[in-house]
Amino acid sequence: MQKNSNIKDLTIGNPMSLIMGFAVSLLWGMLFQQLYNIIDTAIVSWTLGKEAYAGMGSTGAVNFLIMGFCMGVCNGFAIPIAQRFGAKDYKSMRKFYTHAIILCSVFAVVMTFLVSIFCRQILVAMKTPDSLLQYAYSYIIVIFLGIPATYMYNLLSATIRALGDSKHPVQFLIFGSILNIALDLVFIMVFHWGISGAAFATVLSQIFTGVMCLIHILKKIELLKLSKEDWQIDRSHFLILFNMGVPMGLQYSITAIGSVILQTAINGLGEDAVTAVTTASKVTMFFCIPFDALGSTMATYGGQNVGAKRLDHLTDGLKAACKIGSIYSILAFVIIYFFGRYFAMIFIDASEVVCLDNAHTYLIWNSIFWIPLALVNIVRFLIQGMGYSMFAVIAGVMEMIGRTLVATVLVPHFGFMAVCLASPVAWILADAFLIPAFFAVRNKLQKIFDGQVEIY
Repeated sequence: MQKNSNIKDLTIGNPMSLIMGFAVSLLWGMLFQQLYNIIDTAIVSWTLGKEAYAGMGSTGAVNFLIMGFCMGVCNGFAIPIAQRFGAKDYKSMRKFYTHAIILCSVFAVVMTFLVSIFCRQILVAMKTPDSLLQYAYSYIIVIFLGIPATYMYNLLSATIRALGDSKHPVQFLIFGSILNIALDLVFIMVFHWGISGAAFATVLSQIFTGVMCLIHILKKIELLKLSKEDWQIDRSHFLILFNMGVPMGLQYSITAIGSVILQTAINGLGEDAVTAVTTASKVTMFFCIPFDALGSTMATYGGQNVGAKRLDHLTDGLKAACKIGSIYSILAFVIIYFFGRYFAMIFIDASEVVCLDNAHTYLIWNSIFWIPLALVNIVRFLIQGMGYSMFAVIAGVMEMIGRTLVATVLVPHFGFMAVCLASPVAWILADAFLIPAFFAVRNKLQKIFDGQVEIY
């Protein structure tokens, strides 16, 4: 069967070159997406005002709680696809693909129904300031109604990446981001839909990118040409997907629970604190894109190499990724230290001195600990790609514990300074678990392969 030329086997070749090549392709798309996020947020701030901007920002944690689960599930479903691709078992690979589509469809319907009903109650429980509540609700309810689009795009793009093609999902993401910016301007400045317009633009652009991924799979990827046999239900495939996907989704959500608790504590510090953290978080997300790209790369790299039983190649890849992440972390810290305040001024007027000072302080303290953050992304996603998603859940629990302790114990006594240290504490606790977990998983797989026992 003829394979698409962009499909890449990550089990053969120099690990540093393979990881850099795959990650850089992802990086461009993620950079463009974050550039869109910055423009999107800036448009809201410039046109709708500080309260609308802070209201949108106050939904970040609960947004990640729900959408993170969707993304985690889809990335988890792509792991058996990557493993079967690495093992050259294309029949089973297609079976996992069809069963993943079925599961995502069910999850999308159930989640959309539930979170839409309880959306306002969640925001109230998070102590969202009254001045921000309606803005927050108007934005996040539309985002939640777009959950099916989130599942569609993330599953299809993760499937394409599982086959070693990181270029096409990036191209589609760039087109979608351009459309998003255009729709932002139309919905907010022409139709005057307010903050809901920004949310509608996000959902519609995600539908667009999902459709582009689907068209690409149908027309270009011969390995995923489906037959009636591929759709025949196999409970064992559902079980494997469930065991891979749900723990990864829970890992995102459990991590986000800590963020929700922390956001609740931040909301209690007032509108200025919410604005500062919202601003610093936007800047942080842009600078942390390389960590996300490395993480997504290592999930595919781990899946393919475990499928091919190349554990030596897998360990070499971990070393290469850690070098890349550490070098970038140091460079990014230097930039943040000297220029972080100017990045914050993209969103906050220069007259908001207190907000700018707090945002810059938050950025400096977080960027000092970006090497531990790089390790969290690299090791966690690699372990997931190796087929041990439950360890990611435990790492998520460690992050949740870290943020929860800071939010409940330190923030009431030390205020905003404690908020600045919440994420670093979470990353260090997660690394304390993940690093020994990787070697335990690798040793276990080595014993399985030596005994010629099936992975599952």
